[in-house]
Amino acid sequence: MTDVNNSTSALRWLWITVLVILLDLGTKYWADAALIYAQPVPILPFFDLTLLYNYGAAFSFLAGAGGWQRWFFAGIAIGMSVFLLVWLKRTPAQEWWMRLALALVLGGALGNLYDRIIHGYVVDFISLHYGGWYFPAFNIADTAITLGAVLLIIDMLFLAERRKLLSPSSEEDLK
Repeated sequence: MTDVNNSTSALRWLWITVLVILLDLGTKYWADAALIYAQPVPILPFFDLTLLYNYGAAFSFLAGAGGWQRWFFAGIAIGMSVFLLVWLKRTPAQEWWMRLALALVLGGALGNLYDRIIHGYVVDFISLHYGGWYFPAFNIADTAITLGAVLLIIDMLFLAERRKLLSPSSEEDLK
């Protein structure tokens, strides 16, 4: 019975996933329609909007691999999405931090998966730079994945041990 309640409560977090997907796809659609490919539009001294297509993974990894990487990365994204859904379902309701992290990563993964399957590339348009140094262009999905990963790392480093201290030991559970 607890598992059913936990699963239902986990599904409530999927609204964040849907919000990330909608924001991601909406901003990518806008960028593709409003921006000229590879022509920066300065917004701030360190921030441009620059439409780019990423045929690879993070930092254009395997971008020039000849096309097979599209389906390879799509398969990884599908597998990871299933894994994240199961993890979200199994995460106790009181661990809202973890659920938020998983929902963000899932939304980002699905947003980029859509691009990869439909277009064969991921639309990137956010460009940060300083002087002559440019960070690789990215999008809202990438931002959600990064924020979710940071929350997971914070959880692992600072909150996991606290949960162990607050929960009953496994020996007491067996009695």
